Amino acid sequence: MSLRVPLSAVRSFEAAARRRSFKAAAAELNLTASAVSHAIRKMEEALGVALFERAGQGVALTAAGEALLEHVGRAFEELHRGLDLVAARGPQLLRLHCAPSFAAQWLTPRLARFLADHPGFEVRLAAGMDYARFTTDEFDADIVYGPPRGEGLVVVPLCTETVTPLCDPVRAARIRAPEDLLTHVLIQSDNKLVRWPLWFAQNDLPAPRPLGVRFDRSFLAIAAAADGLGVALESTLLAEREIASGRLVAPLRGLARDVTYVGHHLVFPAGNRPRAPLRTFARWLAGELGIDPEMAELS
Repeated sequence: MSLRVPLSAVRSFEAAARRRSFKAAAAELNLTASAVSHAIRKMEEALGVALFERAGQGVALTAAGEALLEHVGRAFEELHRGLDLVAARGPQLLRLHCAPSFAAQWLTPRLARFLADHPGFEVRLAAGMDYARFTTDEFDADIVYGPPRGEGLVVVPLCTETVTPLCDPVRAARIRAPEDLLTHVLIQSDNKLVRWPLWFAQNDLPAPRPLGVRFDRSFLAIAAAADGLGVALESTLLAEREIASGRLVAPLRGLARDVTYVGHHLVFPAGNRPRAPLRTFARWLAGELGIDPEMAELS
C-alpha cells in the first residue's frame, strides 16, 4: 500500500518530534507554526493515527509518534550520510562562527594550512561575541568563549589554556617577582573570565586599583602589550605567535602561580549527525590543539 505523505510533511514531523515544539520546528525549517501544524495534521489523516498530543507550552509524542520517529530519525540520518558522500566529491563549505580573539589570534593564521591540506574546501568564518543560535541553519558550528549557552547543543571542550602576565622584552627585564607588577601599567581585558584580581589572589597579593588601558577583546590587549603599552594578563594559546616571535615574553613563568582553565568550546546542534565538513574540521582542530582525537568523531 502506498501512502501519500509528502517528504516535506515527514520533515516537519521529524523537526517537531525532536524539538517537542511546532514553533521551534517552524523556526528551524523557516516555516510558520501553522504550516507545520497543517502538514502534521494532514500526515495524521493519511496515517489514521494521532502523532502528537498537547503538553503544556509544547507537544508530546503519542506511542505511534514515538514508533514513527525511531524509523524517520534513522531514515534522515541515512539521507544525510548520502548527501554528505555526494557533497564530498565537490567543493565543501564549512560555515563557522567563532569568538573574535580565537578567530584572530589562533584560527585565521592556520586557515591557509588547513585549506592546503583539504583541497576543495571553502570556509565561511564569522566572528562575534553573540553565540550562533543555529535556528536558521546559518552555521555548522561555533567556537565559543566561556560557558556555552542554549539548549540542544553538543559541547566539546577544547584545550586547557594557561593565563599569565605577558609583556615586551624590555619591560620584562624589570619584572622579577609578582610584586614588581604593582609598579607597571596593567592592561585590563573587560570580557575575560580570568582577570587581574583573580591572578593576584592566586599569588597571595592584593589586587591594585584598575588603572591604565582597558580593552574588550584579548587580541587588542595582546597587541597593546607587544607594542610596549603595559602588561597583559592573557592566554599563551592566543598569544603564541607573539611569544614565538619574541615580541611578548612571560616574565613570571615559574616564579608565580598561573591560572589554567578551559576557555573555549566547540558547539553544534544536537539531533542530526554533523555534516562532513564539520567532522573534517573537528579532526583537524583536535590535531592542532593536541587534544583527545576521539572528540573529532563528534559522537
